[in-house]
Amino acid sequence: MRTFASLAVFALASATALAGDPDLCVPRCPATAQARFTTQIPSGAACPQTKVDLCYTNTSLNLVFTALGETNFYFNPNQTTNGDIWEYEVMEAFIYKGANDPQTYFEYEVNPNNVTYNAFVYNPSRVRTAGAPFDHAFITDPFGDGFAVNTVLDKPNNKWTSRSTIPLALFNGENPRGTTW
Repeated sequence: MRTFASLAVFALASATALAGDPDLCVPRCPATAQARFTTQIPSGAACPQTKVDLCYTNTSLNLVFTALGETNFYFNPNQTTNGDIWEYEVMEAFIYKGANDPQTYFEYEVNPNNVTYNAFVYNPSRVRTAGAPFDHAFITDPFGDGFAVNTVLDKPNNKWTSRSTIPLALFNGENPRGTTW
C-alpha cells in the first residue's frame, strides 16, 4: 500500500515554517512546488517514490499526485466516493489552515480508479487515543462543491497521476497568499 500523508503543514506564498516541521512554500498557479516521499504513513515502511506538485489560485488548492514505480494499481472497482478506499492504494493529503497541531483537519484521498475520500476529521486527542472521540464529516457532493479530479494510469511506465482541485472555501481560505497551512 502506498499512502501520501506527510503534507500536513505547508506554507502558501511566503509564510514562515514551524521549527521541526516540514516547510513547503506553495506558489500561485501556474508555478508549482514539489514534495517527494518514499515512506508509507503510518508504518514508515519504504515505498516507491510518490510526489505531489502544489499551487493555489484565489479559490482552490491544486494538487498533482504522481505515484512512481507502481506495480499493482491496487483498488476495489466497486468502491465509490467516501468509501474505505484507504484499505487499498491511495495518495492522500491532510489539510489544515493554521500552524498548530490540529484537532480537526481535512482528509483528501484519491485511488488509481479516480475515486476520492473527502472528510473533515474530528480528533480532539490528536493521536487517536483509545476511547476518545474520533469522527468524520463527509463532503457528500464533492463535484457539486467545486472539487475536481482526473486520474490517469500509465501501466507501461509504472505510474499513475491524479490532478485534484480542492476549493479553499472549505477552509475560509480564499486569497491564501501569505497564510500558513
